[in-house]
Amino acid sequence: MAKQDRAIRTRRTILLAAAKVFEERGYQAATISEILTAAGVTKGALYFHFKSKEELALGVLDAQGSQFIAPSRACKVQEVLDVVMLHAHRLQTDPMVRASVRLAMDQKAADLDRRGPFQRWSEMVQELLEKAQPQGELLPQVVPADTADVVVGAFAGVQSMSQAFSDYEDLPGRVVELMRHLLPSFAQPSVIASLRLSPSRGAAVYEEAQELITAQQNTLPAA
Repeated sequence: MAKQDRAIRTRRTILLAAAKVFEERGYQAATISEILTAAGVTKGALYFHFKSKEELALGVLDAQGSQFIAPSRACKVQEVLDVVMLHAHRLQTDPMVRASVRLAMDQKAADLDRRGPFQRWSEMVQELLEKAQPQGELLPQVVPADTADVVVGAFAGVQSMSQAFSDYEDLPGRVVELMRHLLPSFAQPSVIASLRLSPSRGAAVYEEAQELITAQQNTLPAA
């Protein structure tokens, strides 16, 4: 078990180092040597976990959706908002997520398959909208798959603007305005009136998610 834990920690160390280098340099300019230096591991340790720079980049790309999930809500439109605001908060606070988003948006990374994060976010939002539909939360003309793509694509544009203007400092406010503009196009007015949406929403959802994870860990039987 100790050996397995050590391997997990080493893999995480390498990914964090790769995220830092990818965020600072971009995929094309980043080198394995720079990542090795940042990680402080041997070449053998790195290649044990990742066979190439592309595998490293794909590992960082996977980080966008692998760590935190917004708590379930009875109102699925609220859950969509919480997912979006949580992602905005993580962009502000988690270097791995920032690097993952930079890679996903890096048009110079021509030989890297960057579709994964977009597909996963679209599928997540689509699933929530499909649950919202029979509950009467959506307008009659809404096609969940189309709306999900619009939400994800619009968020990608807004976060890119925020990164350019303020290095994500103003991202929560920008995302709130984005969702206030999008909500009337797919949600029932009565649902919109009941929603909780503010720049601090992402941080609050993050804390709630952490508390749920801690509670679940405390209920696990001792090894």
